[in-house]
Amino acid sequence: MLNCFVSKADGRVIPIIPVCSGDFIDWLHGQPERIKNIAINNNFVAKSGKSCLILDQNGGIEQVLLGLKNKEDFLSFGALPELLPAACYEIAAENFSLNQLEHMAIAWGLGSYQFKQYKDLKDFGAKLLYKDGYNAERINSVVSSTFWVRDLINIPAGDMYPEKLAEIASNLASEFKAELNLITGEELVDNFPAVYAVGKGSDRQPVLIDLRYGDLDAPKIVLVGKGVCFDSGGLQLKPTPNIVLQKKDMTGAAHALGLARMIMEAKLPVNLRVIIPAVENLISGNSIKPGDIIKTRKGLSVEVLNTDAEGRLILADALALASEWQPELILNFATLTGAARIALGPDITALFANTDSLAADIIKNMSSEQEPIWEMPLYQEYLDELKSNVADFKNIVTSEGFGGGAIIAALFLQQFVGNGIQWAHFDMNAYNVVSKPGRPEGGDACCLRGLFKYFNNRFADGCRT
Repeated sequence: MLNCFVSKADGRVIPIIPVCSGDFIDWLHGQPERIKNIAINNNFVAKSGKSCLILDQNGGIEQVLLGLKNKEDFLSFGALPELLPAACYEIAAENFSLNQLEHMAIAWGLGSYQFKQYKDLKDFGAKLLYKDGYNAERINSVVSSTFWVRDLINIPAGDMYPEKLAEIASNLASEFKAELNLITGEELVDNFPAVYAVGKGSDRQPVLIDLRYGDLDAPKIVLVGKGVCFDSGGLQLKPTPNIVLQKKDMTGAAHALGLARMIMEAKLPVNLRVIIPAVENLISGNSIKPGDIIKTRKGLSVEVLNTDAEGRLILADALALASEWQPELILNFATLTGAARIALGPDITALFANTDSLAADIIKNMSSEQEPIWEMPLYQEYLDELKSNVADFKNIVTSEGFGGGAIIAALFLQQFVGNGIQWAHFDMNAYNVVSKPGRPEGGDACCLRGLFKYFNNRFADGCRT
C-alpha cells in the first residue's frame, strides 16, 4: 500500500466533507451556527479545490470542508495532501457513490506525489483512510503506475538514455514474467533503418525494445511508445528555451510501459506487445542530415527535410513491426508535435483514430476519468503534401505557412499501419508547467486511467468490439 493511504486508524480520524458549489447555500443553511460562521468568516463558498478547516474549541481540526464544482470534480481532492497537517483523514460523503469516492481517493494519491530521486523530501504527513468497500487494489495500481510514469519522465537525460530505458523495460518484464527482446547493432541497422538513422548521432546507441506478455490465444494488442530520451533537434538544433525540457521526449515510451504495467498487474486477458524505439537525437559527425533519404522497415523511403521531426521516423519502423503481427489494436503514444499543443493547449491530448467507434470509446472512457482529450481529423487531402520527388514521402510539409502539423504527422504515421487494424495515435504534452490539484509540476501521465478503463471494458470479460 502506498504511504499516502492507511487501512486502519490508530487514533482519531478527521472527516473531509465535500461540498458542491451548486449545493453550497442549502448546505450552509443546514449547518450549526458555529460552523456556518467559520465558513463565512473564512470566505468559503465551495469553489472548486478550495478548502476550509473547521477547528474545535481546543484549536484542533474538527473537520475539513472541500469545495467541488460538481460530484465528478474528484481531482480537487489532489490539493489536500500537501495542504493538510499530519493526521489521518477520511472522506465523509454519504450522498456520493462508491465509484465517486474511489476517484476521490485516487486524486488524493495523485496529489501525494513528490519527485525524490535527487532531493531528500519528507512524505506529506496527511494520510487517507481506506473506507470499507474501496477497491484498494485498483486505487493502488492507478496511483503507483502514475507515480512510475511521472518518475520516468522527470529523470534527466543524463540518467535516462536508451540503454537505461531498456533496463527499466527488462525489470518490468522480469516482474511480470514477460518476454523481452532488445534489438541493437547490426540487427537494428538491417531491420529498423529509420530507428538507426535517428539514433546513430549519439554515443549511446539506439535500441528497439520489444516486450510480450499474456495468453497467445487472447486478442492481440500493441502499445507503441516514442522513446527519444533526449531531442536536441539534431543538426537543426532546437533553440532555448525549447531544448530545456527535451528529457520528456520519451513520454510516449513511459506511457506505453505504464499502461502495460497496469494491464499485466490486472492480468487482463490480452496478448500484449509493447514496442519502443529508444534513441537520442544528438549532433555529431554521424548525425542524420537534412536532405538524407532513408529506408524504413516497411520498405518506403523518406526524404528527411527536418531532423527535428525525428519521432515520426522511429515510430514508422515500430508501427511497421507492430502491423506485421496482425494485432486487433495498435495504440501509439508520442510527444510528437508542438502543433498539437498550439491547437489544444498543454492539458488536452490530441487523438487520431482510424475508426469512429474506436475514437468514441476512447473519448468516453478518458472523459469519465477527467483526462482531457480531443479527436483530430485524419484529413487525407493533406497527404499529397508529404509526397516527395525523390522518395516515397517527406517527413515534413515544406509548403510555406501550410500549418496542420499535428494532422500531417498523424497522416505520416498512418502510412505504416497495416490495413484492417484498429489504430489510435495520442499526440500528448504530459507535462505540468505549474502545479494543479492532483497534478504537481513536472512530468505527468495523461492517458493511463481512461485507457485502462477502456481495456477493462473491452477485454476484461472476454468482450471484443
